[in-house]
Amino acid sequence: MNEQQQLTRLQQAELEADSWLEWYRLTPLERMRESMKLWQFYLEAGGSLDPEPDSQSPFDSVMPHGTPPAYRRSGLRVIRRSGV
Repeated sequence: MNEQQQLTRLQQAELEADSWLEWYRLTPLERMRESMKLWQFYLEAGGSLDPEPDSQSPFDSVMPHGTPPAYRRSGLRVIRRSGV
């Protein structure tokens, strides 16, 4: 990495540090207002609040997968046991 690239990276790091300082100087109420602006922009830009499926989650096995059958039953057949 040459000197120019190092200088550019250093300037970027300083800018990032300055933006964090600005954020920490805000009161909690001001931070909440700024966060709400970001959420509003995220949703307007097409973001979604729907959770993404997570196969690593311990709750993955209890979450429904796919579409339910049209007749609203479980789709499993009941097999009767009879004495043989």
